[in-house]
Amino acid sequence: MATTFNFKRVYVWELPVRLFHWVTAFSTIILIITGFIIANPPAINAHVEATNSFWFGYVRAIHFITAYILIANLIFRIYWAFTGNQFSNWRNFIPYTKKGIKNIFHVLKVDIFLMEDKGHKLYNISIGHNYLAAFSYFIMTLFFIFQVMTGLALIADTSSWWLPEMFKGVSNMLGGDIVTRYIHHIFTWLFMVFIIIHVYLVLFHDYVEARGEASSMISGFKFIRSERVKESEAEIIKKAEKQMWEGDKKKAKNKEK
Repeated sequence: MATTFNFKRVYVWELPVRLFHWVTAFSTIILIITGFIIANPPAINAHVEATNSFWFGYVRAIHFITAYILIANLIFRIYWAFTGNQFSNWRNFIPYTKKGIKNIFHVLKVDIFLMEDKGHKLYNISIGHNYLAAFSYFIMTLFFIFQVMTGLALIADTSSWWLPEMFKGVSNMLGGDIVTRYIHHIFTWLFMVFIIIHVYLVLFHDYVEARGEASSMISGFKFIRSERVKESEAEIIKKAEKQMWEGDKKKAKNKEK
């Protein structure tokens, strides 16, 4: 028989974080589609001369403009990591505490390898990002920065703008334009794999934990088990912040006993 729990509604994801998420999502999809067209352009028969058909130029323009939007979006998110609430803070994305490392192994065990969670301790369920998800976002940010560097390097020779010209030396460092293009293409596949895993885990958490994981990136609200915390919303958030940095060692020890 299924067990029914009471939940409290907590505001977790601020509007700037949600906007960043959806701009990133739609921009990445556009970049992937246009990127594959640029990598292997289809032959399109037309009744006009090639000089009068500029469809491939439009594809390239969409790709570049979207990339610049995504770069600006990332710069804004880095800024918000220092000014937003504790759930969007930069410290969440680097698991430098014992609690963070333990949570990564817990998520790998239960979510990835689908092993039984015998203890089922509530403090293993993160209010914001779990530590594995947060750390994976940090890694993907580094990948994106590298993707930007290779992309700007590929257009540096034909661009008169100062930004691409700053990355002219990247192609030489990697072994030439052909190698740089291959690396840029491989990283596109890495982003596609990440998107599949990300969507799967969000839907998995939404189904198993029933805390509004998917809808929270639209509304900003998640739902927390009432027996875990009996405080007000402000107190819940304050306590969650303390647990993120220090862990809830006393509570964990009492529950283990």
